[in-house]
Amino acid sequence: MDNCIFCKIAAKQIPSKSVYEDDDLIAFHDINPASPVHFLIVPKQHIATLSDCDEKHAALLGRMMVLAPRLAEQLGCGYQGDGTGNGSGGFKTQFNTGPDGGQEVYHLHLHVMGGPRPWRGQR
Repeated sequence: MDNCIFCKIAAKQIPSKSVYEDDDLIAFHDINPASPVHFLIVPKQHIATLSDCDEKHAALLGRMMVLAPRLAEQLGCGYQGDGTGNGSGGFKTQFNTGPDGGQEVYHLHLHVMGGPRPWRGQR
């Protein structure tokens, strides 16, 4: 799409602080981070919202979700635990969909946010 900022980032028409790139996906730091680590995973193919996805997008969505923890680990906010909730670190993933879902850029993207949260206190 001609006016889509994420399409322009994927096409290298607008610079970004890149975290990852392959033939189908690009990941880069959010320009207005909501946490110490905040990056976006964006398909290069223009898909407006998660609601526009169907079965043909399952593999792409799966790759986005598998990539998220790998990149979170590389950026210092991976989860180190025993599978029971005991552990340290962590991150959250979020798709915003539509105006009531808080979507601001109408190009599918996955937010990955993590890092220290000092307001939680020490364990």
